[in-house]
This record gives sequence, structure tokens and C-alpha cells, in this order.
Amino acid sequence: MEKHSTTHTNHEHHNHDNSEQHDHQHHGHNHSHMLDDFKKRFYISLIFTIPILILSPMIQSFLGIEWRFSGDQYVLFILATFIFIYGGLPFLKGLKDELKEKNPGMMTLISLAIIVAYVYSSLTVFGLSGKNFFWELATLIDIMLLGHWIEMRSVMGASNALEELIKMMPSEAHLVDENGDVTDVPISDLKEGDHVLVKPGEKIPVDGAIVKGHSSIDESMLTGESVPVAKEAEDEVIGGSINGEGSLTVSVLKTGEKSYLSQVITMVREAQESKSKTQDLSNRAAKWLFYVALVAGITTLLIWLLLGYEFNYALERMVTVMVIACPHALGLAAPLVVARSTALAAKQGLLIRNRASFEDARKLQTVVFDKTGTLTEGRFGITDMEIEEGINQEEIMMLAGSLEAQSEHPIARGIVEDAKQRNIKLKSPENFESLTGKGLQGMVEGKDIKIVSPGYIKEQGIEYQVDKFQDLSKQGKTVVFVLVENKLAGMIALADKIRQSAKHAISELNSLEVKSMMLTGDNRQVANWVATELGLDDVFAEVLPHQKADKIKELKQEGFKVAMTGDGVNDAPALANADLGIAIGAGTDVAMETADVVLVKSNPSDVVSIISLSKATYRKMIQNLWWAAGYNIVTIPLAAGVLSPIGIVLSPAVGAVLMSLSTVIVAINARFLKV
Repeated sequence: MEKHSTTHTNHEHHNHDNSEQHDHQHHGHNHSHMLDDFKKRFYISLIFTIPILILSPMIQSFLGIEWRFSGDQYVLFILATFIFIYGGLPFLKGLKDELKEKNPGMMTLISLAIIVAYVYSSLTVFGLSGKNFFWELATLIDIMLLGHWIEMRSVMGASNALEELIKMMPSEAHLVDENGDVTDVPISDLKEGDHVLVKPGEKIPVDGAIVKGHSSIDESMLTGESVPVAKEAEDEVIGGSINGEGSLTVSVLKTGEKSYLSQVITMVREAQESKSKTQDLSNRAAKWLFYVALVAGITTLLIWLLLGYEFNYALERMVTVMVIACPHALGLAAPLVVARSTALAAKQGLLIRNRASFEDARKLQTVVFDKTGTLTEGRFGITDMEIEEGINQEEIMMLAGSLEAQSEHPIARGIVEDAKQRNIKLKSPENFESLTGKGLQGMVEGKDIKIVSPGYIKEQGIEYQVDKFQDLSKQGKTVVFVLVENKLAGMIALADKIRQSAKHAISELNSLEVKSMMLTGDNRQVANWVATELGLDDVFAEVLPHQKADKIKELKQEGFKVAMTGDGVNDAPALANADLGIAIGAGTDVAMETADVVLVKSNPSDVVSIISLSKATYRKMIQNLWWAAGYNIVTIPLAAGVLSPIGIVLSPAVGAVLMSLSTVIVAINARFLKV
């Protein structure tokens, strides 16, 4: 967990296990405190803005009314000073930080506009001839506070995913001591090897292995596996999943930061902290606009003075330019889209760990899949049955299933699962023995049943459909023979089952003109059968883990933008090397650590969702950046008075209204991001 330590440098004194939880609550608390702060500042500033608007001479003349009284401008000055200091404080603090880092950005630009408006307007109250801009100052600060509040709220929406994940973990566990006595202890006190009791219906407190008892466990929140999973002694359980009807004693394997849920929490946090490239673009744009505002402002002042206008008029133009150059819309353009797409992704079960790679997913040309556990379910299932004439298929399934139920072999499990899915009632065999290396034998309902390998059939010289058998073997399937009273009753072929969702995913990728390939360590026949069933463009079989990574590098060298989708430890090097590494959520921790995106629901179709969401997110960002920057590109020259020879001068009032409008449009446009 190397990555973890870097994000926790300031929490090193928290070395007990639930520092993770403390840190998150602190992180969340900090966010919500800032959110409340912006909200409070916005509302209070808004209340003070109303009298400023009423007292503003510019607004009064605009409405054709006169509500003047002696000293009204001093009242205006006092109200505006309060808004400048109280409402403007977050931006002025940001200005200090940015200048300290010698990196002017959004806060510097906002501060430039409000300082210029405030200082100029104050001077007009105390003797400088000109119109005051107090009402623009107030509305500017209101809009910016509102914008930051909206932005913080969107970011909080994404952070809430963390809070929800933390809530999934119980805070206490029932610790069982050597004498069998049970005491309730905080989870942070548990150590590896401790035994805890989990009662029916309770959440499992830690990742561990069952020592005693059996139950079905609901892991749907964690792995996306909708059906409760039957577990018994020696099976592993995940902290945060919900115990069913049985009572369990669990030995602690992983606590704190090592647990599955904590790793998911870390990923969500990394996803939120990895700043988007395009977002930096908006900060860079703000930096340039700051320089543009300074240069344009000073140039405007000089040109009007050179044209022989009064200093006061030239100054008013300069102030207008600087107020208008403040691109609040630009500040919101990327963050709002990022927040929206993170929330949409989480709803669809996509955890984005690396924003930059996710945003580049729109350029993907090839998606490479691992086979076992990704395109297939990673467990055997029946694909074909060849039953001899005059024999009932259901009866064969009942006889074979009843015998196989006594065995733990993956093939046996496959046959039993299929029998259960067909609602076939299995019987207990009267006697049962294993024929080493050849199969099983037993009595079911008084009949002698054998389930045997092709080797046994050849040895005994029993006749069977050789062509059919060879066809099935060529597809890489495992074939077993069922004998009833030593006569052949049928052949059953099994293979690792193909996920239904994989077929859908491949056809969707084809329609997007994205190539789909498979990289697998499995044998060539099996790989070819899966590739044919799914209609893949290319297949590489019998590949070792390091060769998987080499294959990805090779595809990249050929100029392809490549995504790799896998779930195993053996996929990790390939995931790390791909342009976009996608881990299947039910896979291993290592695969998830290395990936850029995790599919929580383990559904290959979600690969298509990643590409379409990435395209939609990018489109929205560019739209917003253009809208925001375009507004500034058009209005700065107008504010400077380029069109004044033909009588068009952009008044500060109109400038402020236009700016508010562009901010609102950018915010609404971000909300319209859909998939």
C-alpha cells in the first residue's frame, strides 16, 4: 500500500487501525465546513447587496427614480466595505496563496477585479469625479460565492461516496477469547488471528476466514454479486458484507487499511484527488486572463489618455476592463463537469481512480480483455449434452448430479450447479467411491452409475460418437461420459461459462469501431472457442504474465490507444502498461491497485460506458471552456471601448450582467451532462 503512506504524511501519529476512518471524517468535515462557510457568506452578502442596489445612483437612473438623501454615498461605502471584506475574504486569501507560489490563477483574477472595483468606487465617494461601481462589486462577489458554493456542493456530492463507504463498516465486533467468552470491542483493537463472532443479519466487521459455522453472505454492495454467496469453514469473507441466517466465527485476516473496503475507499479518494488535465487547463486560462486583464487595463488607460480624454474617463474604462476580465464562468467550466461525471460514473458502478486516463478513454482504439473471470465467469458450466436414444435428459442430469454432489471437483460443481438451475431434485447415493484418475461410481435409486473420463471409455472398449467427441475436444471443452449399468447413457461437455454481458460488450465495441482482443494464459483451443463465440477481432493464447505486458507495449508501439481489462494478479503488469487499465471489481486487490478504472459490478459492458462517459465529459468541458473564454474574448475589447467611435460603449452594468449570465449558462450546461 505504498500509495497510501504518501497521502497520510500528516497523520503519522495515528498509527492505530481506524486512523483511516478518522482521516476521512476529518476530510469530510473540512469539506462540509467550507461548504457551509461559502453558503453563509453568500446569503449574508446577498442581504447586504439589496440596500446597495437601492442606493446605487446608476441603478436609480436606470429605473428613472431618485431616492437620494444627504450622506447616502457614505452609507453605500460602509455597506460595500462590509461585503468587500466579509464576502471577498476567501478570494483575497486565495490571492495571497497564489502569489506566494508565484502562480497567479483563478483567485488572483477574481481578487484583481474586486480590489479594482472597490478602490475605484471608494475614491469616487471621497472626491474623485466618476461613477461608483459598488453595485457591481457586490453582485460580482455574490455570483462568485454562489459559484464556489455550487462547485463545493458538487465536489461534496462525490465525496459523499466516501462517507457512504465508511458507513458500511461496523464500528464494533464481538471478540471471542480462548475460553469462548464474548466481549464487544472497537474494530481498531482487533489483530490478525483474533476470532470474532458474527450473529445472523449483522455486518461482517473485518476481512477474514470462517473458522466455524456456515451461512449465506450478501456481498452485493462490495462486489456487485447480486445472489448471496454460500460460505462455510475456510471460506474467506469481506468486511462490510452482510451475514445471512447462520452464526459464524471468523478469524481476522486483514484489518484497517489492508481491508478490501479500505482499499476501495482509498481508490475513491485517489479518484477525487487526481486532478484532471482539462481542469488545469481552466486554471492556466485564468492565469493568462490575469495577464491579459492587467495589460488590457493599462493599455486602455494609456490609449484613452493619449486620445486626449480626461484621466477620470480613462480610469473608468480601465476599471470596466478589469472587472469584466474576471472569468468566473471559466473557473466553474471544468470542476462542475468533473464533479458531475464522477457522480454519474459512481452511479453506474465505475470507480475512476485516474482522471487523466479516464478523460483520454474517448480516444481508445483497442480494448484487450483477459479471458478467465472477465469474459468468462471463471467456473465450469455445461455447454453440450449428447444423450443416447431412448434416454431422458432430465433423468441423466438427476443421476449425474446426485453422484457429482459428493465431489468437490470444479467439473462436479459445474454439473451440480446446472442441475439445480434446472430445478432437478438430487438424491443421496447409496454408496459412493472415487475411481482414481478415472471418475466416480455409486448407486443412485438402485442403479449403478459411473461418470468417467474418455480414457476409461477407451480402456473398457465402450462405443461412443467419436466425431462428436473430437469436435467438442477441439473447442477445448472437457467431456465426461455417464454410464448407467455399464451402458453409455450420454456425454456431457463442460467449459468455463461465457458471461452474457461479454457478448453485449463486444458487439457494442464493434459499433463504436473499437477493436476487441483477448489475452489469456489458457490453452489455444479454449481461447479460440471463446473468441469465436464472442466475435473477437484477435486472440493471443498461452501467454505468460510478463508477455501480457509486452503484448500491450507492442500494440502501443503500433500506434494503438489500448485499454486492458483484467481481474487477476497476472493482469497487473498489463493493466499498468495500458493507456487505460480497467479492473474487474470482483478481481484481486493487486489488479485493482494497478488499474485506472474499477468496474464495481464486474460487468464487461461497463467498458463501453467508460468510453461513452469519457466522450461526453470531454465534449461538455470543451463547450464550457469555450463558452467562458469566448465571453471574455468578446467583452474585453468592448469594455476597453473599441467600438466607442460608433457610439457603442459597454457600460460596467451590462458587463456585470453578461458575466453573471455566462456563469449561469456554464453551470446549467454542466448539469446537462448525460450518458
